[in-house]
Amino acid sequence: MPEFVAFYLPQFHPIAENDKWYGPGFTEWTNVAKAKPLFRGHYQPHIPADLGFYDLRLPEVRRKQALMAKEAGVSAFCYWTYWFGAGKQLLEMPIFEVLKDKDITFPFCIAWANHSWEKKLWDSKGSKELIVEQKYLGEKDYEDFFYKMLPLFKDNRYYRVDGKLFVCIFDPLANEEIKNFIKIWRDLAKRESLGDFFFCGKDSACRNKQKILEYGFDAIYDDNVYNIHHNLSIASKLWLYFKRKFLKLPTVFNYKDAIKYMVTKDALNNDVFPVISPNWDHSPRSGRSSILLHNCKPVYFYRLVKNVISLIQNKSASRQIVLIKAWNEWGEGNHMEPDLKYGRGYLRALRSAIDGKELIND
Repeated sequence: MPEFVAFYLPQFHPIAENDKWYGPGFTEWTNVAKAKPLFRGHYQPHIPADLGFYDLRLPEVRRKQALMAKEAGVSAFCYWTYWFGAGKQLLEMPIFEVLKDKDITFPFCIAWANHSWEKKLWDSKGSKELIVEQKYLGEKDYEDFFYKMLPLFKDNRYYRVDGKLFVCIFDPLANEEIKNFIKIWRDLAKRESLGDFFFCGKDSACRNKQKILEYGFDAIYDDNVYNIHHNLSIASKLWLYFKRKFLKLPTVFNYKDAIKYMVTKDALNNDVFPVISPNWDHSPRSGRSSILLHNCKPVYFYRLVKNVISLIQNKSASRQIVLIKAWNEWGEGNHMEPDLKYGRGYLRALRSAIDGKELIND
């Protein structure tokens, strides 16, 4: 049976840097709460239900998330991790608090979000301000990063693939130094008697798969949320461009159409892990410049999960892994967590598809 690993955003608690850049008390909830519908029938804002506008400094929130995910059939949380180099790390508190909390037995792993942070102004020129630069500083820095994360790697809850520590990297081809980073971390894993790492890099429609594997990765995770765009006619693409550029309208795809292209037959390969999304709407962050999936419903997600299970069921047992994008990306309208409109609908959809049952009341 496939295992479902959900990406987890640790942005839901205030930090000094966000206070400085965006104003006191800023968290991702700030974007979520100010979202507005951009057209008739547009579902915004997404208001959280069971967990409310939570604060990840609270242990009861983290415990409820873990329990909720486990009951739905999620196998692990993959926490986005921000290491910019020279010891600069942000938003690391939630996963290290989980590490200390032995009441949470739910597995975890990390995904290195190796990209600079920019303060986007979303104006007509697409202006943006660099606020934290992602740097690749060589062996000593990669060792520092490894040893900062070592307590996580040593914990028996850390999620493994083929017996190896599972680590995702957002931009696997960002810099050739990543080859060196992978080699150093593999050597350090052996030195610390951890075995080895299983590195998984982000790709789309396997366009860069071969090069990513040549960098030293074990697999890719195939993120095709907008793969529908690549399957449109030239006329349709030109019309979308015109609406976006000149009419200042968001780019909108129907979710039930988009999911037809979200998982490809490349997922049959042992070195390709498919990515599924329950919903997507970037407008809380980017307004009319956004790309979004419209009319997302748990019943459509249920069909997507059933499809991906059917597609990969004959793969090697240890490679029947599906990445969920995401557990709690509320600012991108991309979440499994309950909201006021659908309640626990997406959680029930996942559980029902895994159990081979019909989805009821969604």
